[in-house]
Amino acid sequence: MARRRFFVPAIDNGLAELRGEDAHHLARVLRAEPGQRFEISDGAAAFLAEIAEVANHRVVFRVVEPVFSAQPPVRITLLPALFKFDRFEWMVEKATELGVDRIVPFEAARTDRGLFDAARKRSARWEKIAYESGQQSRRLKPPSVAPAVRFAEALSTAAAHLYFLDESAAPPLLGLLPTARSSTNTVALLLGPEGGWTDAEREQALAAQWVAASLGPQILRAETAAAAALAVLINAWMV
Repeated sequence: MARRRFFVPAIDNGLAELRGEDAHHLARVLRAEPGQRFEISDGAAAFLAEIAEVANHRVVFRVVEPVFSAQPPVRITLLPALFKFDRFEWMVEKATELGVDRIVPFEAARTDRGLFDAARKRSARWEKIAYESGQQSRRLKPPSVAPAVRFAEALSTAAAHLYFLDESAAPPLLGLLPTARSSTNTVALLLGPEGGWTDAEREQALAAQWVAASLGPQILRAETAAAAALAVLINAWMV
């Protein structure tokens, strides 16, 4: 059985300190004791570590040895148009598991009214979901989750490869990927709202050098499209 992993802010002289909810969970829920072993990550490397000290809201780890932790094969920024928050949260969780590097929500023309303003109050919750999902999926660090932006700002995202998902007669995503791929590549993936893109938004995206891509003939829910597209990209860069 795989050991649980915890993110720690830093490792200093072979010691790392965990505070807050994670420390409380270890101490009170898991009833962790000195000598027990878990994995920890400082965002740069992962280690097998032994608990040296336990208190109510403080756990001190002593590093035992480094452990291998696979990095995502490509850096992906996911830009999803805002949609209903319960399903949006599911998407944040799954995108984290799949290895996305950054999540930047945005407001599209057909985004439900009120979601953009409400999203400001949800940013901390989405960051927490990404943090917890990152630990569960044994990442080195969680993805960043940015505050929601307007469509024009989303289009200004910098990446070597820019794709926007579109069900309107766009070519398959897999066929649009570069033949030469490396782990230093950056990809941005723009995901439209539940009501679809407007013609004006399509024109703006194309003018900003984004490439329209399809995931097939079926109309997918936004969260399904995000997971499917990320799986395609991650697997394509693993080959």
